[in-house]
Amino acid sequence: MKKCSLIILLILSLGFFANGNAAGQDVEERLQNGSINWTTGKVQAKGIGAPPEKDYGKPQARPMALRAARIDALRNILEIVNGVRIDSSTTVKNFAIQSDVINAKVSGMVQGAELVKQEYMSDGTVEIVMQLSLHGGFSQLILPREIKQIEPIKPAVNPSASDAKEQMKAFTGLVVDARGLNARPAMAPKILDEDGKEVYGSAYVSREFAVQQGMTGYAKDIKAAITNQRVADNPLTVKGLKTEGGGFSNIVVSNSDAARLRSASEHLSFLKKCRVMVVVD
Repeated sequence: MKKCSLIILLILSLGFFANGNAAGQDVEERLQNGSINWTTGKVQAKGIGAPPEKDYGKPQARPMALRAARIDALRNILEIVNGVRIDSSTTVKNFAIQSDVINAKVSGMVQGAELVKQEYMSDGTVEIVMQLSLHGGFSQLILPREIKQIEPIKPAVNPSASDAKEQMKAFTGLVVDARGLNARPAMAPKILDEDGKEVYGSAYVSREFAVQQGMTGYAKDIKAAITNQRVADNPLTVKGLKTEGGGFSNIVVSNSDAARLRSASEHLSFLKKCRVMVVVD
């Protein structure tokens, strides 16, 4: 019985450390008052609040401190969201400033951020963490208008046995290894060939998938990217050569790799569904 308990404890411990390591592989930008997790598509911000001195020790102290912390967290999350890169040259702030309506909608979405952590400190202050998803309604608002809904793509019918065998090996996604290039995540990045022609970008994806899960998934580990469910069982893996654009979000691949992708008859289908992972440092 003791031996069985020890084995169970060991398995649980291994699971704990495995999960910890997995979490450590997230592509995360840590900022002064929060972070952008590009792997999960979540923005988090911290807020700290204290009650007025005259209210310390009174029943209303905690609610007032919590209210102040929430205001602080929302201010910080708006600041972080404004710095989120949409593409290699545009941030959310650049985009929102063009329209009072969009600016107001961004602010409204930030107001709807969820509370994920709340802690009362011994000195009477309250620390909270609030979170906003970059997917769903936020993506619907922010993603470029040229990303349209694409009708389902009918697979080509190949009657021959050799064609059927080839279909069994069809690529199910794309993994771009951009390590060592100082590549930075964005909501709507592009993948280009050496001639500057687009291999993947807004024109290739269907809006429903881009809104639900983002145009691109990000990882730090190449094995984690290749085995990610997003790219399914048999992704095409290519090496990035360099980044292009001021935001370092567009990635250039070789013409030969671009040709491999374009020659894959099924590539339009998996690109449409945003089955793309990018590995960054």
